[in-house]
Amino acid sequence: MFESEARSTCSSAILVQATRAWASFLCLFAAWAWPFIAFAEPSDAQHSGTMHVRTADGQMIRHVPRLDTQVRITVSGLLARVRVQQRFINPSPEWVEAVYVFPLPEDSAVDHLRMRFAGRVIEGEIQEKAEARRTYDKAKQGGQRASLLEQQRPNMFTASVANLPPGEEIEIEIEYQQAVKIAQGQFSLRFPMVVGPRYIPGDRLDTRPIVEHTERFGGHGWAMATDLVPDAAHITPPVIARGEAFSNPVSLEVLLDAGIDLQDVNSPYHAIDKTALADSRYQVTLADEHVPADRDFVLQWRLAVDNLPKAALFSEQWRDHQYALLMVMPPQVEQVAVSQLPPRELTLVVDTSGSMHGDSIEQAKSALQLALAQLRPQDSFNLVEFNDRFRALHPRAVRADREQLQRALRYVRGLTADGGTEMEPAMRYALSQQSDSRFLRQVVFLTDGDIGNEQALFATIRKHLGDARLFPVGIGSAPNSYFMTRAARFGRGTYTFIGDLHEVEAKMQGLFERLAAPVLTDVRVSWKRGDGEPVAGCDRQPHTTPADVYAGEPLSLTLCSEDVPRSVLIEGRLGSRAWHQQVRLEGGANSAGVHVLWARQQIADWMALRTLQADSETARAAIVDLALEHHLVSAYTSLVAVDRTLVRLEEDALHTKPVPTHLPKGWSSAHVFGSLPQTATLSPVFLLSGTLLVLFGLGGLARRRA
Repeated sequence: MFESEARSTCSSAILVQATRAWASFLCLFAAWAWPFIAFAEPSDAQHSGTMHVRTADGQMIRHVPRLDTQVRITVSGLLARVRVQQRFINPSPEWVEAVYVFPLPEDSAVDHLRMRFAGRVIEGEIQEKAEARRTYDKAKQGGQRASLLEQQRPNMFTASVANLPPGEEIEIEIEYQQAVKIAQGQFSLRFPMVVGPRYIPGDRLDTRPIVEHTERFGGHGWAMATDLVPDAAHITPPVIARGEAFSNPVSLEVLLDAGIDLQDVNSPYHAIDKTALADSRYQVTLADEHVPADRDFVLQWRLAVDNLPKAALFSEQWRDHQYALLMVMPPQVEQVAVSQLPPRELTLVVDTSGSMHGDSIEQAKSALQLALAQLRPQDSFNLVEFNDRFRALHPRAVRADREQLQRALRYVRGLTADGGTEMEPAMRYALSQQSDSRFLRQVVFLTDGDIGNEQALFATIRKHLGDARLFPVGIGSAPNSYFMTRAARFGRGTYTFIGDLHEVEAKMQGLFERLAAPVLTDVRVSWKRGDGEPVAGCDRQPHTTPADVYAGEPLSLTLCSEDVPRSVLIEGRLGSRAWHQQVRLEGGANSAGVHVLWARQQIADWMALRTLQADSETARAAIVDLALEHHLVSAYTSLVAVDRTLVRLEEDALHTKPVPTHLPKGWSSAHVFGSLPQTATLSPVFLLSGTLLVLFGLGGLARRRA
């Protein structure tokens, strides 16, 4: 009897220990697998007509608002007016606040917000960011329909829509102005469609002290605030796992009036239909009526006559001032023969973090191989890769002889993408390397740029650049163009975008040609009246270092003045010699919206000064004044629209629902979310619990066996 009871007790104990061991295994497995499963969706979402999304912190979002987007772009010469219509649909039986994080071009001047419902139109008003948030929150709590448009980054915005009734919809209309890009004789326009998941570095912060030095802390993202990215929750929207139900469809139409016959119109990343209209105009639509919002749309065109204008002027009289936008093509110079170039030190830096997994790492490896093939024996080079940490192939640059190049090529072929995106140490290392003064220092930085601490990187570039030039190369279907363009500006280089593997050779060859051509530096601009005297410019213009101008890319100038300018004198150094060009300002087109482009450029320049921490309060005040006067969304101003009619009663609860976004095309969720800092997840809890249970279970079994 006692023996039977002993066996029974022992069996029970072993069962308990086995259960504990099994529980510990599940906890450890959950800790490992959480980043991979946190973004999965239950399959019944495809049948219910609604969507269910699990966020990184384990929250299940049910009855997610549906969204479809219609985009209409009107191009006149070198200016584009864009209207984005976002239709939010509430399929649930609950009252909903929808929150959607989405991208726009980094240089877009966003100046209009309209809210449409039931045949009514509510026009948005520009207010300082904190005031706009208070206006919106008051309307939300008071049961009134309201919408709020906030800028998180110059290329990332949040649209919030309060009091969306069950089963109904609200349309939010956003308008912005931007200039067309020109490079190597090709015109292009880009409309971004997806915000790539951002890597959030730094140590987690308690949210309470953040409220003291920010206008508002909140957000519905999967990441918590860190000391390096205090607004992390605002820039990390929930993401639809790859392979899940199609959502957030986009339709797009472009009316293109270049003012002259075109040689070619194409889109490198989307199939399009194009129709020639009268007067050299084209209508362009997507071949598929709707596409998923998972990669940037780019439209490119060339003039039928290969004779680019030397200058293009757009002007506008707005209120009491004259505004002008001038694009001047750089002088046509012979490219320096490769043999005549001084020896150069080329540092190739490549991002091998998890977000580069898939198509992006293959594009990057191909680009690196092409870059290595351009080196001459008198050149030197180094290769740096980074993810959680950085690794350099050599302690310092080595001569580009056959043996070293072969070693570098073998290294490149073995690169894989995984881990986090600790970019700042790699950037600092690449820019801080000491080199022979006879060498021309060039740093080519290949990355998707999907980080949350852009400002820290800009400060690093300005501090450590020295006599080097930085050339960011954006890799993948939706790189962070704000980071790329500003990094190029701070690094006195140019930005190259590679969105597909078949583009690598042509795009990298174009970059090498720019590296080999004389650069227009030390640019100075003087606007003149008809009598030759300087025009009186608007007050409070920031004083920034002009960007260098590279072959095939125009010099873009904006002006606000009290007088009508009649000419502009541009001076600088072209290579090693002095250069100047006088441009008469006659026959330019009168175009609405030039004033907002001027204001947008001014805001960007003030933000650049703020990055340097040079009198940041003065910069902030100037930005607020500019944005309020020109009705622009900025880092410190927002657009808000409120309907005064009460629609939701106090007893009806309001549920906030973030709208999930797609992963950028070609990304792997397993590698991306497995490498992002999951500051909002329960993985640490699972890991600690699992470890304790394993130790406790193993200890118990050991005692029983003893």
